[in-house]
Amino acid sequence: MGKIISKEEYKILKGRIVKEGKKVVLCHGVFDLVHPGHIIHFEEAKKMGDILVVSITAAEYVRKGPGRPYFDNDMRMRFLAAIGCIDYVMLSEGYTVDDIVEVVEPDVYVKGKEYENKEADLTGMIGSEEQLVREHGGVVAFTGGQVFSSTKLINRALPALSPEVKEFIEEFHQKYTLQDIRAYMEKMKDIKTLVIGDVIIDEYIYCITQGLMSKDIGYSTRYQYAEQYLGGSLAVARHIASFCNEVVLMSVIGSEEAIHSRILNELSDKMRLDFVYSNEFPTIIKSRYVTENEKREEFNKIFAINNIPMSMQIDEPAMEQFRKRLAEKIGDYDVVILCDFGHGLVDGEVMELIQEKAKYLAVNCQTNSSNLGQNLITKYRRADVFALDQRELRLAFSDYRHSEEDALQKLAKHFSGGGWLTTGSKGAVLVEGGKLKKCPAFTLKVKDTIGAGDAYFALASMMAAVGAPLEAGMFIGNIAGALAANIAGNKEAVEKVNVLKYANTLLNI
Repeated sequence: MGKIISKEEYKILKGRIVKEGKKVVLCHGVFDLVHPGHIIHFEEAKKMGDILVVSITAAEYVRKGPGRPYFDNDMRMRFLAAIGCIDYVMLSEGYTVDDIVEVVEPDVYVKGKEYENKEADLTGMIGSEEQLVREHGGVVAFTGGQVFSSTKLINRALPALSPEVKEFIEEFHQKYTLQDIRAYMEKMKDIKTLVIGDVIIDEYIYCITQGLMSKDIGYSTRYQYAEQYLGGSLAVARHIASFCNEVVLMSVIGSEEAIHSRILNELSDKMRLDFVYSNEFPTIIKSRYVTENEKREEFNKIFAINNIPMSMQIDEPAMEQFRKRLAEKIGDYDVVILCDFGHGLVDGEVMELIQEKAKYLAVNCQTNSSNLGQNLITKYRRADVFALDQRELRLAFSDYRHSEEDALQKLAKHFSGGGWLTTGSKGAVLVEGGKLKKCPAFTLKVKDTIGAGDAYFALASMMAAVGAPLEAGMFIGNIAGALAANIAGNKEAVEKVNVLKYANTLLNI
């Protein structure tokens, strides 16, 4: 048996270790790039006992952003196994170290001195880790060696970040620290937020492409499985609920009981629904047939269908009830996040009501295949902040003689405010006070771009709503978009801890 062992193999060893009365010390981390600080940490830890076990977080659970860890599980474990003072190396398969603690039951669990300040812990897990160690008869200790950073070394010495991202981050970091970003996020907790928009159920039908049909023009595919995700305004509200203690979503949906149950089962406990139910207009379902790229973890869409009525008009009794509720309640909220997907919810009366009554208004007015050219952001006369993509901007200002920069300036002037243009793999552009600023995409590692723009809009807008400069909103929006682009559809919400960990990764340069 070598140094690299499984949890099952350690269980076999544990009886002998206990019988011999040896003291076990456990260290845990990502250990993406072993450096002198790690060596000192391991050497100090080994002095606290007889056997030193070091575990690493499996790659799928590392929350430092797309492209991290830089080295895979096998390579990181081999690095550690080559260090003389380490007796055993194990793989932790979870976001926490709980699975390892429960198997190893260390006498001493050792962390670096930077973890002594629990308030600085971005994950908020140190306290629960300590409790679990004590429940298994161990104690927690901290080493006192010099603190190095694998992330900083990787950012500087390895091609983990593009030159454009490095240049942007170096300039950005001169103005904002992680503590600044974290402080703005903490302000979000107490903001009463109302999300308004079309509810969409995203259905992903996973299949294998076999080729073209032999007698027709079209793809032949083999069905694998199907999943449904909460999309549209539901996705936006779920993103915000990870940061905000009070989020309410107002919308009109169909009367399908199965969909109602699904929505309720997947809601955050910080999120509430205020729905009007229509017996005529169905809950919108967008079905996409997707296949996974064989060479990289990326989904390709091969076909899409939806159940949106041709008229895209919700029946008047339901709309009348929705307008009445909205008029009564909109004044109770500090921020209104308007997600206008152009599927019938935001008619002229609703639009005017929101613009008149919202205390702070963030607007996202989307163009899609069902409303192309008919749902332009310029129909709004007010937005404290806005977000849109390149096609939506081109449609709003369709004169080919205007550059994209000119059109964005015109939109900002139209609203007498600022906002962001998302530009896909190129990142985003901020317009404010007559000036433009670009931010490159933080990752080109993409699984699925569906929902990335919604995540950007949700978190960039919330940053602006709590008083953060729009540049800081662009930074967090780009992080949210990068994280969302590595989730299938809207399967999961962008979580606060993941945003903070990724921000820490980028700012550690």
